[in-house]
Amino acid sequence: MDPESFADLLWKVDISFLEELLYYKDKQTTIKHLSNIENPLILHLFAANYNWTNGFDVPKALLENENCDLGTGLLMFHYADGYRILENPEEVLSSTLEEWKDLLFKLFNKLKNFEFKTQNISFTPELTKIQIYKLRKNNANIPDILISKSPGAVVEIPKI
Repeated sequence: MDPESFADLLWKVDISFLEELLYYKDKQTTIKHLSNIENPLILHLFAANYNWTNGFDVPKALLENENCDLGTGLLMFHYADGYRILENPEEVLSSTLEEWKDLLFKLFNKLKNFEFKTQNISFTPELTKIQIYKLRKNNANIPDILISKSPGAVVEIPKI
């Protein structure tokens, strides 16, 4: 996507619509709306502002939207504590939190296989050089995409 068309997406983000989605009480309605959103930037801003203590069925619906960008997937992976799967996959596998575990592994696989339609929104995981070094030391095969800045335009995330 060229920079002009990406800039056009920025102008089409309706913050009041995002507020409604984020704070709507009925999860099924939120999920229905998320599955129909075509603007990847709206999905990204939603994921960045989502309250992750509210469960994983809403983020799962966001991930299943074909317009979910690679940068949004990476953001979701790290916001859902994906670092733990990189650090100790056995610990995650033995977790009793089935929805969390399911979402993490779906994100992990989709990211490492580049199964996203677009790569227009950048996300940089908040990992220190020491954390990255330790991860690489324990597992040299960790895909770069899981620990590095993703391709695309850097987007300022408003707090909603």
